[in-house]
Amino acid sequence: MTDGLTGYAEAVAAMEARVEAIAAGERPELVWLVEHPPLYTAGTSSDPADLIMPDRFPVFQTGRGGQHTYHGPGQRVAYVMLDLKRRGPDVRRFVSGLEAWLIGTLAAFNIVGERREDRVGVWVARPDKASPAGAPAEDKIAAIGIRVRRWVTFHGVSINVEPDLSHFDGIVPCGITGHGVTSLVDLGLPISMPEVDGALRASFEEIFGPTHNAGRELG
Repeated sequence: MTDGLTGYAEAVAAMEARVEAIAAGERPELVWLVEHPPLYTAGTSSDPADLIMPDRFPVFQTGRGGQHTYHGPGQRVAYVMLDLKRRGPDVRRFVSGLEAWLIGTLAAFNIVGERREDRVGVWVARPDKASPAGAPAEDKIAAIGIRVRRWVTFHGVSINVEPDLSHFDGIVPCGITGHGVTSLVDLGLPISMPEVDGALRASFEEIFGPTHNAGRELG
């Protein structure tokens, strides 16, 4: 874990170096927990039209999958660098594991996180909100965007703890319209970042195994 705010370019450079070292068998796997200053990232499938306010925050073109997303203070970003050669070269299973990890983390705070077949990320039902389409309202609370190089994963997930949700207004988050974005605090749960980190660690171990195995680090 890195305290304070970590620059995005710095984070990507560190991840790429670590991925090469893991692939070469020189360093252990790593789950790196950070917070970023306010910024937007554009994944490999991003539509320029989804960047509504291009001058609001710095915009980074990035090699992860997916579309536009926001990172900023109050959002926990977890960069996941795991060796799929050893774990099994199955990217779909890995993504399913990331979803289960986030859902388990939310369950620690009695939040029901859900998958959606047609939408990436983790969602929560919002019976307290009206949906413009008339269907039950739901908001996104966690995002997933990954890349795999030499069967080592990087980039990862983010979970909204207490970010400024108005900052998401500058993009169409993940290219998805008709749904909102929420956070733990927005749901009425004043949960601290250290509490979230503890839940992330416990849920990670349930899904991916103890963090001390094979020299893996979570921090």
